[in-house]
Order: sequence, then structure tokens, then C-alpha cells
Amino acid sequence: MSVQIPLSNYLILSALLFAISVAGIIINRRNLIVLLMCIEIMLLAVNTNFIAFATYGDYIAGEIFVFFILTVAAAESAIGLAIVIIYFRQRNSIDLSQMNSLKN
Repeated sequence: MSVQIPLSNYLILSALLFAISVAGIIINRRNLIVLLMCIEIMLLAVNTNFIAFATYGDYIAGEIFVFFILTVAAAESAIGLAIVIIYFRQRNSIDLSQMNSLKN
């Protein structure tokens, strides 16, 4: 006997994750790693919506989109962390307020 979780629970969870990530982006203006983590949480909120609607609507397209989003998120994380490492090696800081020019 399986208990099916209502769609509204998934949508509430996704909305909370999205709101937390937006608040993290707005509140945190200094640390680049936290900013990247907030973007990842935002993508996970979108993935939760895709999976929930694909499950309740019996569509496979939502699950396929999740794989594409996860691929983009992995690439974004790898490139973002590489940029952070290069920036830290040059300036010994990852403070975003010091990042005002492309030179130096």
C-alpha cells in the first residue's frame, strides 16, 4: 500500500527552496561561493517542480529536462569554482566587493 504525497507539498517545498535561494542572493553580496550555492539551490527548486509535474501528469518530458538542468548545473559549478580558485590565487580573497574591474 503506497501513500501518494499531494502535488501541493512538492510545490510548497520548491517555493521554499526558491525563496531561500533568492534571499541568499539578495542578502549575500560578498561571498562568491555562497552565491554559487544559492544558484544551485534555485536550480534544484526548478528540478523539483519538473519532477513533480512529470510524475503527476505522466509526462516524461519533465524528467528529461531535469537531466539537462543537472548537466548545466554541473558545468556551471565547475566553471564557477575554477574562476573562484583563479581569482583567489591572484587576490587572496573571494570578496565580491573587491571585484570591480577585469584588469589587475
